Amino acid sequence: MGTTEALRALLGPDATWSAEHEGASGTALRVSAGGATYWAKGGPSADAEHERLRWLAGRLPVPEVVAHRDGLLLLADVGAPSLAAAAPEDLGAVHGGMLRALHALPVADCPFDGGLDVVLARAEAGVRAGLVDPGDFDDDHAGMSAEDVLARLRALRPSEEDAADAVVAHGDYTTTNVLVPAGGAPVLIDVPALGVADRHRDLAIARRELDDDGWAAFLAAYGPAEVDTHRLYYYRLLDELL
Repeated sequence: MGTTEALRALLGPDATWSAEHEGASGTALRVSAGGATYWAKGGPSADAEHERLRWLAGRLPVPEVVAHRDGLLLLADVGAPSLAAAAPEDLGAVHGGMLRALHALPVADCPFDGGLDVVLARAEAGVRAGLVDPGDFDDDHAGMSAEDVLARLRALRPSEEDAADAVVAHGDYTTTNVLVPAGGAPVLIDVPALGVADRHRDLAIARRELDDDGWAAFLAAYGPAEVDTHRLYYYRLLDELL
């Protein structure tokens, strides 16, 4: 059953949807039906996200799963803008505080592996399948091919992953993936890549988005942690292929 048929089977024939929304990535649809708003996701990552949302529920604020069937994940609308859209004065502090809460979850309780072996294999598969657009690379990687980036990742891979630095990592910790309800706790979204990994996987993406003042506020809220600049660069480079 395709997305259209699955949505109408779940929500009725009057359901409408659009791919035009903040942070549009082509993987989520904003759906309206019966006066309510939902988010619908399909494809290979929908099952992974469903599993992770079930695990996170009760541990951190995440969207409510309305339904998961026929290859479709339907989520309740949180009804709040992202950090990127709201741009509060304390953006860095909110972003750092949310990540502190996520990284404080016990690693031993998390059943998902987000380590380098797993993520590099996914990156390599994307390169082989021609799914990486070098036009989206950061400025300091402009002109490189996906194969160039992959070769650099292999050459620069950290000699060993520090088990003491392993956390429950989001895997795509952008300001668009943290929602800020008025008067409520921040809500974490878009978690199909969540798993146990080096904390620098999340720190690298956060650092890329924040200016120096925002980064200082982020680190103050995140709490004491040694930040390895080599790993920050490595995980930002890795994100070019994901």
